[in-house]
Amino acid sequence: MHAAVLSAFDTPPAYRDHPEPVATGDHEMVVDVLAAGLHHLTRAMATGAHYRGGGGLPLVPGADAVVRDRSGRLRYAALDGTGLGTFADRTVIDVRRSVVLPDGADPVLIAAAMNPGMSSWVALRRRVAFSSGQRVLIIGATGNAGRMAVQVAKLFGAAHVIAAGRDAARLAALSALGADETCTLDRIDRAADVDVVLDYLWGEPAAAAMVPMLAARADRTAPLTWIQIGSICGQTAPVPSVALRSARLQIVGSGIGSVPARDMIAELPALTIAVADGAIDVRARAMPLADVTRAWTADTDDRIVLVP
Repeated sequence: MHAAVLSAFDTPPAYRDHPEPVATGDHEMVVDVLAAGLHHLTRAMATGAHYRGGGGLPLVPGADAVVRDRSGRLRYAALDGTGLGTFADRTVIDVRRSVVLPDGADPVLIAAAMNPGMSSWVALRRRVAFSSGQRVLIIGATGNAGRMAVQVAKLFGAAHVIAAGRDAARLAALSALGADETCTLDRIDRAADVDVVLDYLWGEPAAAAMVPMLAARADRTAPLTWIQIGSICGQTAPVPSVALRSARLQIVGSGIGSVPARDMIAELPALTIAVADGAIDVRARAMPLADVTRAWTADTDDRIVLVP
């Protein structure tokens, strides 16, 4: 079979021959890969930049995919810490970390949506007691995950969603997806009276936003949960101590480890249905797996999905 093989952390993977996978565990199954998303998580784990990534080389990247099992059913499967990922004609999955897809589901759309969509879906389901009618601020809303977060928050009944980012033109486009308000990062104080923050940037933007937001809150004793999801702008943020003392602020993280795998898997069926039914708009661009070297560094607003 063929696979995308990463031989060095500082160069893209190459399309080449690879040995056939072999299932060895009680719950393992060899499956055909139909579509695998090229996510930030995939790149970070493959190169060791993610806290759950790294490992020996060579390796086949790919953290999840839509696959066809031995009975012909389509599944969405998430892998965990393997040297044989989903950027291949076939791979090995743990059936317990997969869900059967709804009839008629588009493999490319599911593969594009699940990883970025799960970030906000799990955060609002599992890291905060979110209820209909609450107000949500999304920092970093113009990326794929942030764009989907706007839709997920509205799907969960958010009364008011504020999308924040650097690019005013991209922000303006989010109104069509449900954003009630947009603001650039230098006007983050306009979003002071929210209940939940979904933060995809972290770093200096998060630290710079906290104090102005807290200072502008009408009631500083009202709970504010700041959920740290992504770190595109930095792994660390110099959060001032006054931010934690001057308001009822709770900072939590949402990701692999802070949310048990069983809880993440429990959320998969509902998200697959939402995507399959068109409740969430997904921007996807299918590319042949053979073009993985070019796809790895492609500059596009669409989520690239590799198709063997």
